[in-house]
Amino acid sequence: MSQADRWLLPDGVEELLPEQAKQLESMRRTLLDQFSSWGYELVVPPQIEFLESLLTGAGSDLDLHTFKVTDQLTGRMMGVTADMTPQMARIDAHSWPKQGASRLCYCGPVLHTRAKSLLSSRAPIQIGAELYGESGPAADIETLSLLVESLKAAGLEGIHLDLGHVGIYKALMASAELDGAAEKQIFDALNTKSVTEFKVLVEDKVANPALKQALIELLTLNGGVEVLDRAAGLQTGPEMDASLSNLKDICAALQARFPEVDIFIDLAELRGFDYHTGVVFAAYVRGHGQAVAQGGRYDDTGAVFGRARAATGFSADLKQWVQITKAPVEQQVAVFAPADVDWSVVGELRAQGKRVICGLSLTDDPAALGCAQRLTLKDGQWIVETV
Repeated sequence: MSQADRWLLPDGVEELLPEQAKQLESMRRTLLDQFSSWGYELVVPPQIEFLESLLTGAGSDLDLHTFKVTDQLTGRMMGVTADMTPQMARIDAHSWPKQGASRLCYCGPVLHTRAKSLLSSRAPIQIGAELYGESGPAADIETLSLLVESLKAAGLEGIHLDLGHVGIYKALMASAELDGAAEKQIFDALNTKSVTEFKVLVEDKVANPALKQALIELLTLNGGVEVLDRAAGLQTGPEMDASLSNLKDICAALQARFPEVDIFIDLAELRGFDYHTGVVFAAYVRGHGQAVAQGGRYDDTGAVFGRARAATGFSADLKQWVQITKAPVEQQVAVFAPADVDWSVVGELRAQGKRVICGLSLTDDPAALGCAQRLTLKDGQWIVETV
């Protein structure tokens, strides 16, 4: 790299300059305070761990997104955190194993080997909340309600929720009793939205006519909450009935609490299929095409750490929210203190919450330092005046 190019950053890696950094820190404090008011405890997971811990349970899909290094002390492979969710499961299961419901939240940098999309960062600031120990819909309702309230607190408008439930597809496939290879082919086709291939595979691999029709109809089960009533007409069993009932309860509660929020149902959405066990969701906001938060239920992922627990939660990239929101950050008036000021006066002003910038020479210009006020010595007293 030439000397002229040494300032360049890798693709997908960015720095935040003062204005953006101020917005991000303001939003971080707002959201963490909100989480705390709901009873969520802040934890700070490490940025690097042994791979065996990071890439198990909910982290099994992260292999290609994780930067790997060799630990010089042990020779073991370590990974730089690409997603804090697996770490939260480890903390709940092993580091902080509370009895009953446990609410945890976090906010910190993660690193991806590749961006999730053309507009995504490879170095997000991940923020999220997880609720452990409650398997009923009340936990999912709380998680989604906290997400909606957090989006509002961040100044994001026109909130839209996409909801699905992996239990519905799993119930249908369990009834089909296919071998592993056929099941994977059908899953891959549906997950990539290859509609024609999916229909051909279902016709070829699924013997039961009613089940075959149910799987094909799954492609059309998207839209408003009325989709759930249509889904009840599919070939069902106890597991599928329970999944639909669970999703209906969640949607009813959200509609009652947030009538202004649009809800879209997609029963063919299989995001996080390998580790999600129930409802899955993504949040969108008006004027922005990418999801601004994702989450769902991922029960028993803590089993690999010695404690299987019900779990649900969501996460988001705080940098993305800062870029989208138009909420202004309050600008604090700065007070200029001349180089010869009485130091105790500066301390008193800062103790009152004032922002004080000290001059480094007697010729410093307050306006050039962004100060709208200054300390002036009059009649033996230092007073604050407008510049």
